[in-house]
Amino acid sequence: MEKNLTINQIQDFKGKYPKQLWYLFFSEMWERFCFYGMRGMLYFFMVNELLMNKEVANLQFGATQAWVYAFTFIGGLFADKIFGFRKSLFWGGLLMIVGSIILAIDPKEYFFLGVSFTIVGTGFFKPNISSMVGMLYKDGDQRTDAGFSLFYAGVNLGAILGGYFCIAIGKRELFASQIAEGLEWNVAFGLASIVMVISLLTFTQTQKSLGEIGLSPLLNIDKKKRVLYETLIYLGSLLIIPLIIVMVSNTRYTDYFMYIIGPVSLLYLAYEMKNFSYSENKKLIAAVIFMLFSIIFWAFFEQSGGSLSDFAAENLNKEVLGLQLDPNGVNNSANSVFVVAFAALVGMVWIWMAKRKIEPNTVVKFGLGFLFLAGGFWVFYYTKFFAGADGKTSLDLFTFGWFIITFGELCLSPIGMSAMTKLSPQKTQAVIMGMWFLASAYGQYFAGLLGANIAEASENATNLEKLNTYADGYQQLAIYALIAGVVLIIISPLVKKLMQDVR
Repeated sequence: MEKNLTINQIQDFKGKYPKQLWYLFFSEMWERFCFYGMRGMLYFFMVNELLMNKEVANLQFGATQAWVYAFTFIGGLFADKIFGFRKSLFWGGLLMIVGSIILAIDPKEYFFLGVSFTIVGTGFFKPNISSMVGMLYKDGDQRTDAGFSLFYAGVNLGAILGGYFCIAIGKRELFASQIAEGLEWNVAFGLASIVMVISLLTFTQTQKSLGEIGLSPLLNIDKKKRVLYETLIYLGSLLIIPLIIVMVSNTRYTDYFMYIIGPVSLLYLAYEMKNFSYSENKKLIAAVIFMLFSIIFWAFFEQSGGSLSDFAAENLNKEVLGLQLDPNGVNNSANSVFVVAFAALVGMVWIWMAKRKIEPNTVVKFGLGFLFLAGGFWVFYYTKFFAGADGKTSLDLFTFGWFIITFGELCLSPIGMSAMTKLSPQKTQAVIMGMWFLASAYGQYFAGLLGANIAEASENATNLEKLNTYADGYQQLAIYALIAGVVLIIISPLVKKLMQDVR
């Protein structure tokens, strides 16, 4: 019965959330366990196991994460034109499983090979499940932001588990007596592959409830021709992996790619815009403005995987509210803990404010996101005043910094995903969502450059001097975030005009 549901029947749900959202929630949760588990291990593994220079490791981490998000644009494009959301998601999940298994076999020998499979797989998986969430709602449904906030809680529930457990296992902070010495990283990467299998099984067993959402846009053409197109994508995505290995392992090639992919994606969008009305194109311009500001946000926020990872390993004690915890695990997962705790509440606040017609528009929410980001980095800076002579400072205060930043993320990221679906025409939604994640790629790329600069400045310094260098760098980021937030709030009336009826 469920497989015959129309989009209208799905969108005419009662209550706060459609039931399909819960299915996508759990599939995304386990995929994010895999992704954030891998992400949380990369920088530490490169520095401590591959013995990379910290400046180089920051650049490598930034390049790796930039490629992950850049491929979401490509994955979104193929989903829009050939695969459909569902098939793209499934293929991406399979590639992520293969990448994790390769790393589990020998993470040192096959590091870049396994990472490259994961990069391509995430590109096919990530933008399309987010697009399907957007299609569960009718245009103008005031429950959309709340739905994306709940979905974002699923993202972060997976990030909590993966972000803490994987790095803690790799560092032998967890299950050390159960894992043979020398195999801890194999187990950590292997755990990521297991949960990705769970994610795919969750999706395949519940996808009938999506009705016609996410099916191939080419169902009306000859089957042989459709299969040919799909086969070419399968082969192409495998054949490109050696190229990705070269590009990721040599960051100067990533530089060239980032110089090209952004302008090319904008030109492609401009080409697509000739098929839309003047009103639709104004909304697309607004979407691009959000993307540009999101680059700045993620360049600062994603210090978590690079410079903040190093800061956690060397400059933080191991106690949070009296509990002994691994500082790297806390750095990877504290933000996600707070998102899970407060995402639904923030979503309900938006609904409550909307009913009373006092809800801030999307632009102002973005501006508030930057103000919270600035506050969190100011707290990171302030940790320097609590340091001992050994350069170790308060993990409690550091965690509080993430508490503040979390509200900034909740004002920007789920709201941004929701805005992309509302501002883009139906037939180009996956491409726009891909461009949203491409903006994140630039954020990751610039995060690596910022982290490398901080690492270079602290080279050959004592631990206390390193703490002061990192803290002073975070103070500068706090100032820039504050400026960006104020600018966004000032220009909000102009952007709101471009958005027209979209709040």
